[in-house]
Amino acid sequence: MDTAKHLKKPEAMIFDMDGTLFQTETLLLPAYHKLFSTLRAEGLFEGVTPPEERMLNSLGMLLSDIWMRVMPEASDAARARADELLLELEIEGLQHGSHQLYPQVKETLEALHDQGVRLFVASNGLEDYVRGVAAAHELVPLFEGLYSAGEYNTLSKVHLVELLLEKHRVSSAWMVGDRSSDVEAGKENGQTVIGCAYAGFGREDELKGSDVIINDFTELLRLYKDAQ
Repeated sequence: MDTAKHLKKPEAMIFDMDGTLFQTETLLLPAYHKLFSTLRAEGLFEGVTPPEERMLNSLGMLLSDIWMRVMPEASDAARARADELLLELEIEGLQHGSHQLYPQVKETLEALHDQGVRLFVASNGLEDYVRGVAAAHELVPLFEGLYSAGEYNTLSKVHLVELLLEKHRVSSAWMVGDRSSDVEAGKENGQTVIGCAYAGFGREDELKGSDVIINDFTELLRLYKDAQ
């Protein structure tokens, strides 16, 4: 954990969902393979399923941008159907499948909540997905707000976080996430960024610009305790 920078104790923490709180691949990859089997069966896609890494490395992007990267040669109809199928299959997986948070996420969030930290989620995902993950893991009572690009129709996480800060009158927050979009969202809104390096998705410089980088979610408790 990088503790070189002196941190100010925040009134709130804003968390990305995928790759930060939730081990996305535990739900996503089974759905991903079913999705392409369905697209092939419906005549909307030909050939082998694109590599899993292409999907995993796109996490944190808006869904429309993800499909452009994952299947750039596909038709608009195929990408629109992929949107529908992914949500359908992930909701099904949340209800009946096996999926996991990162270690000690719930316990850490509970400890922060008990200390009076206001907790939020800001995700580029779809509304039903973000709320579904939080509900499946009994996190909803801990959060003051669950913000998703799908619900607010935002074109960037910068705008999503801006809306959150304004609506809840938050003046100081830590943006906690694993992607460059999280770093950008925090910095463009004048907030501290805690980069999460444990998911292993994205480029080597994904978290460049973070104030602190953590390798375990529980490190947030120490950071908060030591902040002034």
